[in-house]
Amino acid sequence: MSFMPSSLLFAAQPLSARIADRLFDNTFEGIYRLTFFDWALLIPYFGILIILSVYGLHRYETMRTYLKFRKKLQQEPAVLFTQLPKVTIQLPLYNERYVVARLLERVSKIQYPAGLLQIQVLDDSTDETHPYAERLCNEYLAKGVPIEYRHRTNRHGYKAGALQEGLKTATGELLAVFDADFVPPVDFLTRSVHYFTDPTVGVVQTRWSYLNRDYNILTNVQAMLLDGHFVLEHGARCGAGLFFNFNGTAGILRRGMIDDAGGWEHDTLTEDSDLSYRAQLKGWRFVYLPALDCPSELPVDTYGFQVQQSRWAKGLTQVAKKLLPRIMKADIPLRVKLEAILHLTPNITYPLMVVVSALMLPVMIVRFYMGWLQMLLIDFPLIIASFISISAFYLLAQKELYPKSWWKSIVFLPMLMAAGVALTISNTKAVMEAILGVQTSFARTPKFGNEGSKAAAATAYRSRSGWLPYIELALGSYFLFMVVFAVATYNLFSIPFLLLFVSGYYWAGFTTLYQEYLDRMRWQRARRLAEAS
Repeated sequence: MSFMPSSLLFAAQPLSARIADRLFDNTFEGIYRLTFFDWALLIPYFGILIILSVYGLHRYETMRTYLKFRKKLQQEPAVLFTQLPKVTIQLPLYNERYVVARLLERVSKIQYPAGLLQIQVLDDSTDETHPYAERLCNEYLAKGVPIEYRHRTNRHGYKAGALQEGLKTATGELLAVFDADFVPPVDFLTRSVHYFTDPTVGVVQTRWSYLNRDYNILTNVQAMLLDGHFVLEHGARCGAGLFFNFNGTAGILRRGMIDDAGGWEHDTLTEDSDLSYRAQLKGWRFVYLPALDCPSELPVDTYGFQVQQSRWAKGLTQVAKKLLPRIMKADIPLRVKLEAILHLTPNITYPLMVVVSALMLPVMIVRFYMGWLQMLLIDFPLIIASFISISAFYLLAQKELYPKSWWKSIVFLPMLMAAGVALTISNTKAVMEAILGVQTSFARTPKFGNEGSKAAAATAYRSRSGWLPYIELALGSYFLFMVVFAVATYNLFSIPFLLLFVSGYYWAGFTTLYQEYLDRMRWQRARRLAEAS
């Protein structure tokens, strides 16, 4: 029996087979070259990517669950009240000079029998909002509006403390809560209160909508992010009978549920999620009404957006640290426990993304000799699980809300992913503080009303970013160097993803510094005018 030389055998193979052999040869040759140091980089790198992929796969599961149960969310209350219950509307404030008048004007028009309605303004303000809001409340009281003004001289417990303090004089068995930037529809109560005819219902949460969605690119992106949460996450969890959270505003709570769960606690920055899980562990049922939307205002500047998101990230991680042990021991179905883990811990992905970012360049160098096959077999499935799930998730939410114009949102997808990158540093800091038990104050998100002129003028309410934008610009430059390296080494497959990091960090850093520059110019101009007068 004769044997052909290996070179002739290779030449005799079909072209596709020869390409495959070369890919395998390059891949295994590259693997043989790896050192212990190389494996020390690759193992944590791919381990983190696998963890990130788990959260990406969870998005697919959320979409599947939502599509399965979405019709269930349209159910009307089985029974209507013959005698409406007493309702207290609580309006927690802290330095909300630019939106408090709009809030009180709308709340005073909410349709409900006067003898059954109480409005509480719970004001912790330390600026001119205090006398201004008190004067407005007195004017409404003189007109017959059942409004009560309460001002605290300290911020003990922050929002949770204010809400708990309000319970001392609240007369309602149901409590509707609205943050200062919300504009509830006048039929809010009449459309939602009847779900409480079921004595097991503890919360009715409505969907947020946005007064300034089209103000700029950032507000459009934020609206898409929140739409994904309210349409798909809330819809899937409520429809499937899983735990989900009251969002702190635009919802109604049963007073008996709050007391049964232990009241408002302020050891986390997301007192709403904390109370929600404690109540559901007690057996209370939550209802979500996607058809009833409550308009609100989005932060218009990058740092305001980052402050809001970092507070939510830290608070949710604090709730996970506080309640996950209790949830794991509770007598509830395993699927509810698993969903609770994935719901309360997604912000751990931010520090993981920082580690991946730091490892990306050395890993790219290590993998230079490993060929394209390993990228096809390893990277592509991870990309499908992690990145493509983001696009599918948020586009589905837009399609559900805007079936005729959802496709217009496609143009915002790159900015949406870049915005996620822009949150990595601030949210990583927030998550690590939560894990390490570092306590910080409740950082409010400044709101300026739905007029651009107010937003431009209200520089006193803006926080200062400090070192954050400079770190973001440094990281943007680091990733720009990686783009250059990827081009030089023909690693073209990674360039689009590297550019997302470049654009995200540069966008966050430059826009924050530019906004603070404009604020300084306005402040100096105002001071010169004051001195001249």
